[in-house]
Amino acid sequence: MSFAKARDLLRLALMASSRHGGISLAEICTEFNVSHRTAQRMTEALEATFANVEITDGTDRRRRWQLLDPAVARLEPRQETTIEALEIAVISARDDNRLRHARALEDLRDRLMARLPARDALRAETDAEAVLASLGHVARPGPRAAQRPEVMDAVIEALRGPFRLEISYGEEESKQRVVEPHGVLLGQRSYLVARQPARGPELLNFRMDRIQTAKCLDESFAFEDGFSIDSYAAKAFGAYQDPSQYGEVIWRFSPAAADRAAGFQFHPNQNAERQPDGSLIVRFHAAGWLEMAWFLYQWGDAVEVLEPAGLRDLTENYRRSDFVSLP
Repeated sequence: MSFAKARDLLRLALMASSRHGGISLAEICTEFNVSHRTAQRMTEALEATFANVEITDGTDRRRRWQLLDPAVARLEPRQETTIEALEIAVISARDDNRLRHARALEDLRDRLMARLPARDALRAETDAEAVLASLGHVARPGPRAAQRPEVMDAVIEALRGPFRLEISYGEEESKQRVVEPHGVLLGQRSYLVARQPARGPELLNFRMDRIQTAKCLDESFAFEDGFSIDSYAAKAFGAYQDPSQYGEVIWRFSPAAADRAAGFQFHPNQNAERQPDGSLIVRFHAAGWLEMAWFLYQWGDAVEVLEPAGLRDLTENYRRSDFVSLP
């Protein structure tokens, strides 16, 4: 067996011992980026190598492999990459003012470091610092709307329930309102997606930076049937939701800008088509014309809005030809 296959078998054994209910063939295919047949061969190797493999068929009709009380779980692979990932996750959580998540990640990192021999811990810490110093994007340059950490803490607590949330929104002395949080859209300006029963059943977006206070109530509620934060977010180009603007969006990037535009994902459900003249047509369904106009301005006259007419009218007179570089 090659060293690479031995490492994969060790990793598979660790996964089979640590995951509740074991691991399925589909999960092996995803984790190791292998075919179904290769995944089968890996489970055969697992069964041949370890005597304490339990095989079960779940209610989802998937067979799962689990290692019971494995000695292999007590082996410690090198942890440099794990420490780096935790450090980056801590910074990301702090940037989003998710302080309770940052503290939990720090605790996990510290416990992991405490289990390592002193020499390995020092090496892992030094390597993590070097990687972080070279990942400038972790700092998230550019302006972002500020928000209160205690508000994000209360929102996370409410989402965990789910529980209703009492917030004051807008001005400093605004009156309290009760909302039913469904999710959070994180970005340069973050939004709480919530239903306000006093205003009706529709979901609303509340700017996180405008929530003055937030208190998690001991009142549970039911999420809207079939709600998915990813599907909800995909209805907008950015964060702003406007049902009256929702529809097909079609942009044409000039031949000179087509290669650059092809490297962007403008929307998770976009469709990009090269044209015979070298231009690129991008299509997707979303709302939020103002956020689209802000973004399109960067492309100057290298992009043309074909649809919708409202967005075309909003951008037509602001397509500059003197930008020296594309985004």
